[in-house]
Amino acid sequence: MKSFKNEDVLKNKVGKIGFLSVVSIGIGGMIGGGIFAVLGLAVQLAKGGTPTAFALAGVIALITSYSYARLSITYPCQGGTVEFLNQAFGTGIFTGSLNILLWLSYVVMLSLYSYAFGSYAASFFGNSLFFKHVFITGIILLMTLLNFFGSKAVGEAEEGIVAFKVAILFLFVMAGLWSVKVGRLMPNEWGHPIKLISGGMIIFLAYEGFELIANTAGDVDKLEKLPLAYYTAVVFVIFTYIMVAIVTVGNLPYDQIVQAKDYALAAAAKPFLGSMGFVLIAIAALLSTTSAINATLYGSARVSYIIAKEGELPEELERKVWNEPIEGLLITTIMSLLMANLLNLSSISIMGSAGFLLIFACVNLANVKLHNKTKSNRLIPLLGAIMCFIALTVLVLQTAMFNPENLLVLAIMVGVSFLIELLYRMITKREIKAYFS
Repeated sequence: MKSFKNEDVLKNKVGKIGFLSVVSIGIGGMIGGGIFAVLGLAVQLAKGGTPTAFALAGVIALITSYSYARLSITYPCQGGTVEFLNQAFGTGIFTGSLNILLWLSYVVMLSLYSYAFGSYAASFFGNSLFFKHVFITGIILLMTLLNFFGSKAVGEAEEGIVAFKVAILFLFVMAGLWSVKVGRLMPNEWGHPIKLISGGMIIFLAYEGFELIANTAGDVDKLEKLPLAYYTAVVFVIFTYIMVAIVTVGNLPYDQIVQAKDYALAAAAKPFLGSMGFVLIAIAALLSTTSAINATLYGSARVSYIIAKEGELPEELERKVWNEPIEGLLITTIMSLLMANLLNLSSISIMGSAGFLLIFACVNLANVKLHNKTKSNRLIPLLGAIMCFIALTVLVLQTAMFNPENLLVLAIMVGVSFLIELLYRMITKREIKAYFS
């Protein structure tokens, strides 16, 4: 397999995606299914401390985005995280397993986003279970079709969708701030510290979308703007989430939020915007989850392509059609359809958050190890790694105490990642190499 040098990629790369599209892909990946699907679960744990839980998760995402920004400039390729781990830790079983776990985590997120889309769409049809699964399946297939048209179509679609859904969310915030009951946000209304952190880590999956920016490095027109794109997207989303959490918790009692957890944000709009508010937020949810599925399919198809190109998945996934990684896209779509229609929201959320916390911790450690090449301050990624591991530990302990069955699903996902990598190395004779040499 051919290896590439950083200078060659930068010299010959033909950029197709502009700065605004890159930021839109990051925001689209973050303000997606997470905030709409698991807000109720987060409030159930953190209660009045939900805005603080959002802020805590956002800090971890912002610190981790520093590592992604430095690594993306140093190793720009469509594989993003895959290449960062390979460069830092080699191409052994550990790294290969993490790479496959990343791909599976993308599938988990796609399942979550499509589940949220189905829940909000079905709310217009009496919350029919049949219609929920029809909409889950339909949105995945529709966004898969869009991704057939390539990265430029994805980026342009993200700009329009993100602008519209953010406008609706800010309407929600501006209208709801006037009726917020401040007493519900006071420390005496917060959940137990462990539960508050757990609530933040469950909602952490609502931030993981910034990682998709790394997958644009092979398509972006000005590579040097990637760090600004990361920080712009993450800071904007932190502010948006905190304001949304304040309005939600300040306007709707906790029990009602939890009861309407599949569409909690829409229910929170009713006290101050009436039925029209429910409809507006439901529309925003449909747009948000649509853009998140769109952006995540874009990233996951490229991740599977790079993993296969480096020898960790079958060669068939390495082929491109119309200059796009179609085989990886189709397999990701099939797996997402199965998971979204067969698993429940709670187990999907735990898998998603835990998987990305583990991967982000390793990416931070990768930047610590490569700090001379990435020209990074290694204390920042070291702090990010520590925070990710602490957050992961709290999330696992909380889940073990109250929903131990969800840990089984997570354990299966991690075990399958290791097993696939181990068996593939035993069976195949393909040479596994990093993208950059």
